[in-house]
Amino acid sequence: MDASFRFKQFTIRNDATAMKVGTDGVLLGAWATLDGNPKSILDIGAGSGLIALMLAQRSQAAIIDAVEIDGLAFEQCVENFEASPWPDRLFCYHCSLEEFALENDEPYDLILSNPPFYNENVSSGDPARDTARQQASLPFFSLVQGVCQLLGPKGRFCLILPFREEESFISLAGRSGLHPNRITRVKGTAETPVKRSLIEFSFGEKGPVEDLLTLEVRRNEYTEAYRDLTRDFYLKM
Repeated sequence: MDASFRFKQFTIRNDATAMKVGTDGVLLGAWATLDGNPKSILDIGAGSGLIALMLAQRSQAAIIDAVEIDGLAFEQCVENFEASPWPDRLFCYHCSLEEFALENDEPYDLILSNPPFYNENVSSGDPARDTARQQASLPFFSLVQGVCQLLGPKGRFCLILPFREEESFISLAGRSGLHPNRITRVKGTAETPVKRSLIEFSFGEKGPVEDLLTLEVRRNEYTEAYRDLTRDFYLKM
């Protein structure tokens, strides 16, 4: 069976990674701001490298780093980076966020994360998948602490979360001086409840611009807004 996911300008192999290519990662990679033309970008919890690769396609950043703690995912991320059109701009580190933050003293202009968000300590039977999905592997307070250490004074931090986590994460980030600039709430169809929140943070408190993104008109019929956001990546958009 082919374990590759083909996009317009690159291919992702994800047979060795616990979390496969999914809508959350594509949304974040396409939605994240490029205001200020960031020169350095960091993807926290890179998995197969999808988000970093999307930012390599979208931006002119000379440095696009990624951090991945799982050994198999790290190896596959490196493989995907090396097979891409931008191997000289992409680099993955095999370590925890805490270790990376201790060793790194160069701030980033843009940081992204599609973090683990399941609070429930329920096993799926796959330890690697559980690590990738559950907050215990990267608690939100550790994520915020790491971002605050690594983000430049005028930098932006973008992430995607379950909508139910939005309010508590914004409160947690605010206590460390990170404030939301932009929030896009995501729902599957017009009739379904909001499922995800895309949030952009910075150290300046401005009051967020908020909007709503609906993905489908009906099953497998995508809205024009979602098509516009992702058409540079999906083959069939």
